[in-house]
Amino acid sequence: MTAQKRRESIQKVPIAVSAFSAKALDQYKIEGGAELERAVPNVNFSKNNFSGYNFSIRGVGTKAVSVSTDPAVAISYNNTPLLRNRLFEQEYFDVERVEVLRGPQGTLYGRNATAGVVNMLPNKPSNRFEGSLKGEVGNYDTRRVSGMLNVPLTDTFAVRVAGAYTNRSGFDYNTVTDRAVNGRDLWSLRATAQWRPVDDFTASLVWEHFDEKDDRSRTGKQLCHYDPGPSTVGGLAVPEVSNGFPIRAQLSQGCANGSLYDAGAYGVPNGLSLPYVAAASGLVQLGFLPDFSGLATFADPTRDPYAGVVQSRNLREIATKYDPTFRARNDIFQLNFEWGVRSNLKLYSQSLYTKDFYHSTQDYNRFNSVPIINDSIGLFSLDTFTPEVKGFTPGGVFNDPQLGASNTLVAVDMVNSRSEQWSQEFRLQSSNTGPFNFSFGANYLHFKINEDYYVFSNFFTAIAQGYFNGPVSTDTPPPACPAGATTGCIYIDPNPIDRINGQGHNYFRSDNIYKVDSYAAFGEVYWRATPNLKVTGGLRYTDDRKVTTPVPTQLLLSPGISGGGYVNSGYPAQPDIHQSWRRFTGRLAVDWSPELAFTDSTLVYGSYSRGYKAGGTNPPGINADPQYLEFYPQPTTYKPEYVNAFEVGLKNTFDHGHDASGSGRDDLRTREWRKRQPARPHA
Repeated sequence: MTAQKRRESIQKVPIAVSAFSAKALDQYKIEGGAELERAVPNVNFSKNNFSGYNFSIRGVGTKAVSVSTDPAVAISYNNTPLLRNRLFEQEYFDVERVEVLRGPQGTLYGRNATAGVVNMLPNKPSNRFEGSLKGEVGNYDTRRVSGMLNVPLTDTFAVRVAGAYTNRSGFDYNTVTDRAVNGRDLWSLRATAQWRPVDDFTASLVWEHFDEKDDRSRTGKQLCHYDPGPSTVGGLAVPEVSNGFPIRAQLSQGCANGSLYDAGAYGVPNGLSLPYVAAASGLVQLGFLPDFSGLATFADPTRDPYAGVVQSRNLREIATKYDPTFRARNDIFQLNFEWGVRSNLKLYSQSLYTKDFYHSTQDYNRFNSVPIINDSIGLFSLDTFTPEVKGFTPGGVFNDPQLGASNTLVAVDMVNSRSEQWSQEFRLQSSNTGPFNFSFGANYLHFKINEDYYVFSNFFTAIAQGYFNGPVSTDTPPPACPAGATTGCIYIDPNPIDRINGQGHNYFRSDNIYKVDSYAAFGEVYWRATPNLKVTGGLRYTDDRKVTTPVPTQLLLSPGISGGGYVNSGYPAQPDIHQSWRRFTGRLAVDWSPELAFTDSTLVYGSYSRGYKAGGTNPPGINADPQYLEFYPQPTTYKPEYVNAFEVGLKNTFDHGHDASGSGRDDLRTREWRKRQPARPHA
């Protein structure tokens, strides 16, 4: 393994590390990065509702959702960290090994990873002609193919091409659309060219492409204990309904605390606790009732959109009006050089460029609403006092430009993300036979991303069109509010969800623009004080410079009293936020290899390491006029994170590295150890 950027036995490395060969990955059925938690101690993996995930080691991970957040666990491709990667989606193929290191590793690995490193190393071209092909079929129409072809074109130049393809139907069933969802349709291709004109010089060029286009869900089924709301506040009873509004329900949190294993967990939220449901029910007036005894609103204020809905106890069965969509593409280009400057000194260069695209939509509420929109036909117009022939919601159906026609509450969220990364690292490493060795290096990383997060709802559009943009209870709708208008109307994007112009205020949009430039110098020195005692010291200096462009949301905002905003369309950016940090971190380790009669090999070690990752900015809030809309702004930025890690460990090898059956395990630890031991006769 190469935990310390040099090939050595896992038994001899004073780091808590798990390493898996390709065969070991297959034995553990680890098909992607998310499944490493099956075999690695202290590892947990979870997916959030946006484009990221949380891979945590020893409880330290990345739960923040801001695009400016550095990962606590560095995900490395062939020893180079990738800030945006497809660890959640992509499957391993033609892998030499995968290493998981626990604890801060900034002196050699990652971008100041405070929790650890996951390093995937693909197979390199060899000097012999070889190939492989593997196919699988299974239930859910599963088809999987992977293979590789290695071709030595000359004695010094070889090319290796590998690929993988997976296609299957969804494991989940949507009872509303009567479709299987959460399927897979993805493929990867890697091409590597390696040139070795002399023994002490190697150059390699790697290109890897990943592509997915299917109905994968970002998150699974949502469970909920129904929360009716508080019965008392400050010792006073809370009325169920007052002046036609459900007061208790509007104080509800939607879902209450409760065990996920109880039958009540398969309930639904209190839909009357949703602010936009209350707003549409109270503000959007359709017309007078036929007897002029009152007004009809967009929806009844006291009718829960989830009333009577019961979830299936089957965790693979969902009920949503909108099926998910998922798109992801990633390209990695890596150019590596390895030059033996002297017999005991090597210079390494690693250059990498990666480009990533991500798009996903799914039902935002993840519960199917009952019909809740009132019928406008037959009501009397608010302005002409004549019966409506059609009105705003004919037949109890509202037509939303993004989500289409529906008589129920519909909400969909969407993530669009594009990012690029450039990085360069130089490293000088010794392999002396004496007591001192070292590894010194420097690197530079530039990363930029633009990520949009949207939430669409037909109730948002109804409020914008029916309350802010003028009377709606006429058979002739009011003229559309033009973009850039100064009259106080709210611009409604007329385009379907896959062709929006991004300027509408009838949906929530969080536009996140960020870039970082990071410079670092690092190194470790190794002193073998005695044949069995080694001391390791490491130091890293990091200079992080971040720039974030805050773009506040403008949902239901427009100039003047109608919405409290400053523009009626678009999302103006605020001034850039510049942040920078310059920090030293380090590591000190001592390891001892005593010769014991009852073990084949023993390593006792202790270490201290300090990890750091930079701070960042929180997602932007709203940009509203406090004269009309009171809100409580949150902190714009957050501070760096530091981890002081103390570790004591013991590693042993017994019985020649054999398992209980007497057969040698095909893992890196056993094979590397055997290379260093003389053959012993068996009894």
